[in-house]
Amino acid sequence: MKPNAIVYTSNTGYTKQYAGMLGKNTGLPVYSLEEAMKELGAGDSILYLGWLMAGKIQGYSKAKKRFRMEAVCGVGAGATGSQMEELRKANALPEAMPLFTLQGGFDMARLRGVYWLMMETVKKTTGKKLANKKDRTLEEDDMLNLMLHGGSRVSEENLSSVMEWYREASQCC
Repeated sequence: MKPNAIVYTSNTGYTKQYAGMLGKNTGLPVYSLEEAMKELGAGDSILYLGWLMAGKIQGYSKAKKRFRMEAVCGVGAGATGSQMEELRKANALPEAMPLFTLQGGFDMARLRGVYWLMMETVKKTTGKKLANKKDRTLEEDDMLNLMLHGGSRVSEENLSSVMEWYREASQCC
């Protein structure tokens, strides 16, 4: 079924960027989760986007209690389309729920408090492992580059699967 709105939770801005792109491409209104709790009715149909932390789609649990989820997108540093099984399991997403992952970005300057400390630790441990790995894949090279230098991987191209799903959902009902 076609969603009536796009709702997101963002920490460093990458998820908000994707939500804005989807809003522009679909014509759907875009709300932060806090705005949606005030503006949308209980049971309204949404496409939800949340940033990823330790395998959890942030804000998803809160959003699913109030809204009818049509699809879910997790935005993190990993490659678009990766981590699907892990996210589905960690977030108890039903098999029938359309799930997408989108590569956002990494910028230590945008992080605060405990999130900065956590990512500094990840950067040191995982970054060191990747740097020492002799047979890195292209994806691992990109992840190492992202950890060491920061940057954004937000792009319209990364949304192609989500847009394909949306077009199909719009035709069905």
